[in-house]
Parts: sequence; structure tokens; C-alpha cells
Amino acid sequence: MNPTLRLGRVAGVPVGAHWSALLIVALIAVILGTAVLPVSAPGLAPQLYWVAAAVTSPVFFASLLAHELAHALVARRAGVSVKSITLWLLGGVTEFDGEVGSPRAELRISLAGPVTSALVAGAALAVAAAARGVPVVWSALVWLATVNGVLAVFNMLPGAPLDGGRVLHAVLWWRCGDRERADRVAARAGQSLGMALIAAGVVQTLVWSPMGGLWTALVGWFLSGSARSEGLARSAQSGLEGLSVREVMTSGVDQAPAWLEVGAFAGTVALRSAQSVFPVVDFSGAPVGTVSLAALCAVPAERRGEVRVSQIMRPLPAGRVLQAQDPAVGVLSAGGGEVAAVVCEGGRVVGMVTAADVARIMLQASLRATTGAQRHDA
Repeated sequence: MNPTLRLGRVAGVPVGAHWSALLIVALIAVILGTAVLPVSAPGLAPQLYWVAAAVTSPVFFASLLAHELAHALVARRAGVSVKSITLWLLGGVTEFDGEVGSPRAELRISLAGPVTSALVAGAALAVAAAARGVPVVWSALVWLATVNGVLAVFNMLPGAPLDGGRVLHAVLWWRCGDRERADRVAARAGQSLGMALIAAGVVQTLVWSPMGGLWTALVGWFLSGSARSEGLARSAQSGLEGLSVREVMTSGVDQAPAWLEVGAFAGTVALRSAQSVFPVVDFSGAPVGTVSLAALCAVPAERRGEVRVSQIMRPLPAGRVLQAQDPAVGVLSAGGGEVAAVVCEGGRVVGMVTAADVARIMLQASLRATTGAQRHDA
């Protein structure tokens, strides 16, 4: 997940926030200021509720960061590089660079977040006990403790991608010694948990709490989809082991010279090609960007003789350029968009991996991995 707002670094880890996290902070402030605090500490001036809500909401945001930072710091101690932390609507995501090396390390990393949330809840309750004489502060702290307690318990539910799913994965990996089997079981558990939450949300919506039910169903939908995606990605990683990028790319692709006018390129290549996107190359044949049919069409007809391809192309980040001999698993992390990666050999473009190719690669790799697993089980 790409952060909308970069917040800097904490303990050396890049931290960002998706726009949905900013939305939830504002929403929590509104709920606290208009519903929770006036009910739990009645009779005070409305301004006091809003001040308390405006302070409590970002503190809750900080507690989410503490949860994710605990994962990151324990992972770093276990030798796993941490790319970033991104906070969003349903919590946070800690992105690692590489795999956890052992079940024991994965167990410690997985437990670090829920334990931190539980400690935050306990600390909030302790401070609340000391602030009982100030009702609005006591109410805000009790709410903060309750939410962090719920967060700790919910995250321990046994299904990917929740922390409890990671714990389940670590235990299965340790017990059976088969990481791929643990991947499949944790992913299926996450999908089942998500479907159960969707069903519970529907019942909750119909019986007593429409808004609460919709939220529960939303969380279930996210869990189910994330578990399925994670299961596919894990299977794809296993299925791509031993393969090179050359073996999964689309070769012989049409290319767009950066110096060529849009009209000339359209007439000589784009209108005769089966591609919807083209790698853009410079005079040496090295890739410098990509251009789509939509971008070509967006250029007014009367200007296509003067606008060059280089002026409308999308620049190509370094991570999107792979070598033909690179391990094929690198395709999965190259990035999204129409073009996942441009493939080179000897400094020249020899192929391309599109979004459709990535979807095909993941499904084929998943099929290859699970077919092999079935043969092994038999």
C-alpha cells in the first residue's frame, strides 16, 4: 500500500499514512466529541468534549503506530529488513524486505503488535484511574484502553493477514516443517474468518446495529480478500522458484522510440500492434518509460505531428526494469499499473511484463505449486 502522506522516520523506519487513515482520525474525533464523551461524562461544555476528542484521536493514531512499530523493531532484531510502515483505515501495514527465517522469529514478530496494544490499554487504564476526578479525561482514557484492548484481541484471531494468522502460520510451520502447507492453511483460515465476519455483520445490521453491522461486514470483506490475495501470492512465490524472468515475460514486444512524433508512431506501430502499452526506448535502445494507447489518443489529432512520444510517456522507475536472467519472483514485487516491468538484456529491451501477465503468472504459479503439493501429499 502506497502512503498518501509521508510522516518521516521512527527508529529509522519510514512511516506514512494512507488518506483513509486521516479520514478515520477525523471520524473518531467526531464520534468522540458528539456521542461517546457527552454520554459517558454528561453535563460539560461542548467545547471540552471537542478538545478531549481532538487530543484522543491522534493519540489513538499513535497507538496504531506503536503496534506496527513493535512488529518492525522485533523483525529487525530477527534480521529481517523493514521497508516501511503505512497506517490506513483498518489499522496499519508493516512491509518487510525478505522472508522471516524461522517459525520462532515469525512467532515473536507476530506477537509483538498485539502485546504492545495490550500494554497501551493497560497504561491507559492506569492513567484513567489517576484521572477519575476529571470525568472527560477519564472517559477518553477508558475509551482508548477499550479500543486498544479490542485491537489486541481482534488481531489474535487465527487467520491471515491478522497477527493471529501469522501466529497460526508459525505454529504450523514449526509443527509440520512445511512452510508452504502452513501458507495454505493460514490463507484458508483467513478467508473463512472473513466470511464468518461478513455473515455476522449482516445479522448485526438486520437485528440491532446497522452501522456496526456494516463495519463488521467491511472488515470481513477486507480480511477475506486479503487472505485470498496473500494465499495466491505465497503460492506464486513457491511456483516461480527456479524460473527466470525470461520464462514468464512476453517477448518480441513492439517498442516506442522516444524521439518519434506521436502521429508517426501511431501510423507505423501502434495501429498495427496487438499491445495496449509500449515500452519507450532512447537512441541506445535502453528503456526510459512507457506509453499507452490511451495516452496516444489523448493527444489532439492536429498536434500529433509535433508532439513526441517522450513528452507523453510515463517515466520508468528503476525497480520496473528487470534483467532477463533475474529470478522470476521479482516480477511479483516490481509494481502495479499497466506495465509491471520492462525486461532487458545487454541494455536493450527484450520483453515486457504487463498487469495481465502478472495475473496470469500468479494463477499459473499457484496452480503449479498446488499441483506439486497434491502430488507430494499423494
